[in-house]
Amino acid sequence: MVNSTTAPRVLGIIPARLDSQRLPGKVLRPICGRPMLHVVYERASACSLLTELYVATDSEPVRQYCVQNRIPVFMTAATHRSGTERIVEVMHKVLADVYVNIQGDEPMLQASHLQLLIEPFLTSPGMQVATLKTPLSDAEAPNPNVVKVVTNLRGQALYFSRAPIPYRRKSSAPLPFYKHLGFYAYSREALEHYEALPPAPLEQVEQLEQLRFLQYGIPIQVAETAEDTIGVDTEEDLRAVVRYFESLGGRG
Repeated sequence: MVNSTTAPRVLGIIPARLDSQRLPGKVLRPICGRPMLHVVYERASACSLLTELYVATDSEPVRQYCVQNRIPVFMTAATHRSGTERIVEVMHKVLADVYVNIQGDEPMLQASHLQLLIEPFLTSPGMQVATLKTPLSDAEAPNPNVVKVVTNLRGQALYFSRAPIPYRRKSSAPLPFYKHLGFYAYSREALEHYEALPPAPLEQVEQLEQLRFLQYGIPIQVAETAEDTIGVDTEEDLRAVVRYFESLGGRG
């Protein structure tokens, strides 16, 4: 739990990388007339538990867009391999109690997602890392681009995988699949540990940054939400997100 004698400083950070291999320039691609990054920023701003909100980028066009639109922005190194590594750099620039990783390619983000991430740090002593899950259909489970998560009975992550987990050896009364939503909240201590530890073998084989925490014994609390999102990685994803916002009248 963060210091109860003072209001906790909760820093929201939107890692925004322009150089996407599958969808070049994606964070500045338009969604109903606004760049995706601006949509994410506006929707994250609706969360009252965030003290401050920044974009973190290695891209000059992204920095320029943020400056022109009065969005607070940090320029960060181009060598980071993950959003968590980019947030570690920001951690060294801004002191906070909790750092929230808000993916720049998740425009369907809800303020309620961020509340679910942050609230455990306000109520539970020793909270290190929190993330989210949502129910996943059997048809989607085999897709390696959809990360699955299994948890223990206290809601802590046991494992994240691109494979369908749990494996259903018997079909009677099967456990449901859960999709991992890639939003995180971290204590400063957890980020300091992450920075000091070398990449873990499971992290490298699955290409999932959160497995570094698990393999080195740092627990991840997983809250469940019914509000699924579409992370934008392809043109098809972008079209689906545009349809979603059009159904909301163009802004959401």
